[in-house]
Amino acid sequence: MVPFESIMSATVLDGKKIGRLIEEELHNRIISLQSKGVSPHLAVVIVGDDPASHVYVRNKEMACERCGIQSTRIDLEEGISEQEILDTVHRLNSDDSVHGILVQSPLPDGINESLVTDAISPEKDVDGFHKMNLGRLVQGDASGLLPCTPAGVMKILELSNIDVSGKNALIIGRSRIVGMPMSILLAQRGIDATVTIAHSRTENLSEICRRADLVVAAIGRPEFVKSDWIKPGSTVIDVGINRIIDSSRKSGYRLVGDVESGASDIAENITPVPGGVGPMTIAMLMSNTIMATEIQSQ
Repeated sequence: MVPFESIMSATVLDGKKIGRLIEEELHNRIISLQSKGVSPHLAVVIVGDDPASHVYVRNKEMACERCGIQSTRIDLEEGISEQEILDTVHRLNSDDSVHGILVQSPLPDGINESLVTDAISPEKDVDGFHKMNLGRLVQGDASGLLPCTPAGVMKILELSNIDVSGKNALIIGRSRIVGMPMSILLAQRGIDATVTIAHSRTENLSEICRRADLVVAAIGRPEFVKSDWIKPGSTVIDVGINRIIDSSRKSGYRLVGDVESGASDIAENITPVPGGVGPMTIAMLMSNTIMATEIQSQ
C-alpha cells in the first residue's frame, strides 16, 4: 500500500516514500544483471557551477548509492565549448561500461541543449529526451525510456490508485521535458484522460482550471496557480520548485511550488513541494538506468 498522510482536507501524495518503493523494486533486477557480470553504470555530465544543478546531481548520486548503481560524475568548466561537450558525450557513447548518460540542465548560454541531447545514444538516453525516444512516445509506445518527470507523475497516479479515465486533465506548461510528453501519457489508450494543454498565453486559464479533475502545474512560476482556481475534490500535481525570498528563515528563502499552498484545503489529493514530484523524477531516472542496462545487455 502506498504511504500517505492527510493534511487539511487533501491527501498528500508523498513522492519521497513512493520513490523509495520504486527504488526497492529495482533490487532484484540489479541482482540479476550483476549475476551476469553486468554492473549498471550511470554517467552524469555537469557543466559550470550552478548551485541548484550541483544539488540535483548530488541527489542523483545518492540515489545511485542506495540502489547499487555505479555512478560517474564528469565536471566540465563553465566556458567549455559546445564541441567539447559533444566530444565528452561521444566518448561516453562508445564506452560499453556506461549504460546511461545524463547531461545536467541547464547548460551555459550559447550551448544548444537539443543538439547535446540528441548526441546521446538513444539506448543510453536515461533522461528520455532524445528525439527517437520522444518519437516512440508520440507513436503510442510508452514501453521505452520515458522522460523522468512525466513518468514519475504517472507512477504517482498509478500507485495512489487515482483513476483519470474520462476525466478532464489540465497541464499548465508545454515544455518538451514535462508538458508535452505528460499530455501524451495521460491521453494514451488505457489511461484515457481528456487532456488540455495550457500555457502563459492561454486565455481564461482560471476558468479552465476550475473545470479540471487533474491539474499538472509545470510552468516554473512560483504560486502561479491560485487556490481558488482549484476544483473541489480534484488532484493537483505540482511539478514546480521555486525559491522565493523569506527573511524570516535562516537560509533567507523558502521553496514553493507552482501552486499556492492553500490548494491543499480544496483538492482531494496533492503533491507537496518539496518531496513530491522531485524524488519521483530521480526514482524514474534509476528505473530508466536499469532498463537501459537490460536493453544493452541482451
